[in-house]
Amino acid sequence: MRMPEGNDIVFLSKHEHFARFIKDIKDRRESSISRLRSASPEEVMQISGEILAYDDILQDSDYENLLKKWSQYV
Repeated sequence: MRMPEGNDIVFLSKHEHFARFIKDIKDRRESSISRLRSASPEEVMQISGEILAYDDILQDSDYENLLKKWSQYV
């Protein structure tokens, strides 16, 4: 999978809308993690894949710093 260009992330991180999008991705990841508790063995693999995909996006966007920067808006 191709990683996003560093400049793209820098550009997007200047926008409140991107921070709200990343917050939504973080919330979806947390929801997927909570679904693991009641998941069947077959569902665990699917949910784990969702969590990994969300985590990749969050890590690529440096979400902790991004959400800290925009904390009063998200």
